[in-house]
Amino acid sequence: MVFRPFFSFTTSLHKMELTDLVNVLESALKGPLPGRLGQQEMAPLPLEEARFDRFRMEHARKGAVLLLICPSTTGVQIPFIKRARYAGVHSGQIALPGGKMEPDDQDLRITAVRETEEEIGVDRRKIQLLGALSDLYIPPSNFYIRPFIGFTSEVPLFKPDAREVERLICSDFDALIEEGNKKRKSFPIPSGGEIVAPYFEIDREVVWGATAMILSEFLLLWKNRGNGD
Repeated sequence: MVFRPFFSFTTSLHKMELTDLVNVLESALKGPLPGRLGQQEMAPLPLEEARFDRFRMEHARKGAVLLLICPSTTGVQIPFIKRARYAGVHSGQIALPGGKMEPDDQDLRITAVRETEEEIGVDRRKIQLLGALSDLYIPPSNFYIRPFIGFTSEVPLFKPDAREVERLICSDFDALIEEGNKKRKSFPIPSGGEIVAPYFEIDREVVWGATAMILSEFLLLWKNRGNGD
């Protein structure tokens, strides 16, 4: 299935053109990252120190995700996926496109664009990377994830892989920065019991865990843009 989603877009970007937005983010990514300060705002509670443990990261499986900024017919959009149902800890969750590093991947940059092409069909040759956010360790799956930020200059032709993607969700920037989208509730965990976690509500879907933590750092980076060191 190939489609171009239609989205509304308002003025939170101050009517910035895509090129202006890209330039601002590229500059911000060259400075100090918010890191843990941004991530922990949306971390499940009680806070797991393992998520910030460098030793665990060094001994975990490696992977990458991509926060892709691209034009829509009316503005700017960021695609997310709802994972297909499978026998795993992240089944059915909302995520950024991405996955594990394969032996043929020269580095995690390659992993991010390859997985994005495989999962949502965006031609990797049209993806330009701006930089990366802070690494994050995911205890339930023992993955060390590097979140990249990239963009396309054209409206993508999305082709979600039905084997991996139950639903493609494209959010405009406003939907991410609205404070009303930050909520909190209890989530069941595979080992039994529940944990309390903050989450974003995007298009009636719940975005929590590692994806919410990555988004939180991204939004703090955006909020602090132009503030200097």
